[in-house]
Amino acid sequence: MKITRSELLDLVYRFYPRGMHKISRIHVPPGELVYVDTEEHRRLVEAANRGRAEYPTWEAMIHLLGDRYGLQNESLSLVSGGADPAYSARIYRPKDLEPVPSPNSRASLSFHVSLLGPYYGIHDAGEPDEIPAAVAQEIEATYPGYQPIPPELGNEVVPDVDMDGVKMMGEATIYMCLFSPKWTWVDP
Repeated sequence: MKITRSELLDLVYRFYPRGMHKISRIHVPPGELVYVDTEEHRRLVEAANRGRAEYPTWEAMIHLLGDRYGLQNESLSLVSGGADPAYSARIYRPKDLEPVPSPNSRASLSFHVSLLGPYYGIHDAGEPDEIPAAVAQEIEATYPGYQPIPPELGNEVVPDVDMDGVKMMGEATIYMCLFSPKWTWVDP
């Protein structure tokens, strides 16, 4: 099924209020609405709560992948109560074709499974190996019906959304909103 820009933006706006800066209550006059008071934020928190309840599924999948690749789970803030929009992990590929990841390894692939909609993303440095296909296969087996968001849509900026991990409104992309600001941690 083809994903459209409009569908993705509608999904983003269900969980992130338009035009509202993410400012703490202590920085606004008493009684003024802040980010955490919005219906959108409440939905994001509910999605994160569902993610915590379903965490064993994610954990089983990343253990399977972790047995094959040097992997770091980036979803621990979700487990500890954060309102993350997705499960996230990074895979470390060895430098200089070392057979086993070592201190010289570097993160060169991240992947995310959204808690906000049936989407996943793989952010790869573009190395010629089987890892991205293996990760996609594992995600699709674990989360039937989930599909990747194409880069031409995922990299589109959402101009009127503010979120953790971005310096200012107008810098968050669809990928960042549906997956994580950690999307940017691996340069393609």
